[in-house]
Amino acid sequence: MSVSNSTDVAQSCFVDVADSTIHYRELGTGRPIVFLHGMPVSSYLWRNIMPSLAKYGRCIAPDLIGMGDSGKPNIEYSVADHIHYISEFLKKLDLTDIVFVLHGWGSVVGFEYARQHHAQVSGLAFFESHIRPAVDWDMLSLPVQQLSTLLLNEDASHTAIVKQNYLIKRLLPSSSSCKLPSDVLAEYQKPFLTESSRAPLWQYVKDLPLGRGHTAAIDIIACYSAWLQQTDIPKLMLYAMPGFITTISAVQWAKDNLSNLDIVCLEDVLHFPQETCPEIFSQFLVDWYLEKLN
Repeated sequence: MSVSNSTDVAQSCFVDVADSTIHYRELGTGRPIVFLHGMPVSSYLWRNIMPSLAKYGRCIAPDLIGMGDSGKPNIEYSVADHIHYISEFLKKLDLTDIVFVLHGWGSVVGFEYARQHHAQVSGLAFFESHIRPAVDWDMLSLPVQQLSTLLLNEDASHTAIVKQNYLIKRLLPSSSSCKLPSDVLAEYQKPFLTESSRAPLWQYVKDLPLGRGHTAAIDIIACYSAWLQQTDIPKLMLYAMPGFITTISAVQWAKDNLSNLDIVCLEDVLHFPQETCPEIFSQFLVDWYLEKLN
């Protein structure tokens, strides 16, 4: 493992995992608090969230494989691949008593890891998360329905995602409630400057549950969704109105089916409150952590 100085408060670290390298940011000591980002961003998303939690634990934010500064091995970048590399990463760091903070597609990775290694997980906080399999069109939010419509034609969607870099250039800026600074956008664009580097983004849109029946990702979500309904692990569900993934019906489902659950609504923040209101986002996490896990 190598560690180098970073312009962020957190240290920028690298560790060999499987046949590649995982980059992660680390700050603080104590119980591990692991932050998993979604698409199409990176651990950079957590730079303004980690300092508040680092007062209470060892904050660790990896880049998913093929994203951020992590390696780009010649793999499919399926959700199963992401789960494998993060599982091996957590094993390499020998982490137990983990509190997860999950966002978007990172929730699929974190929830499935928690299901498989529940004795090593102490808490689950999640925002804009996949808590149940979306197998019907009506289960999708309006933004995801719109994305699904865009992806109906595979050739056109491949052109948009891979050749035109749609997720970075169009979806990312439109998913924030205020204009993201140019340096922030540049940081998120950096891993995806070439068409070949966008393989993780293309696989993501192929795996994303879009209300068209069962896929490998939906099967994974169904498995951990059943487990979430059985476990009494403390949970914090943060959601946005409007958001990108979470619907009101999903919030009601969580209230009806998940035990030991706290729910917080963040209004007018869209999909990336970590960028637009990190102080508010952090405070809800800290309050929950001190009440349920301290």
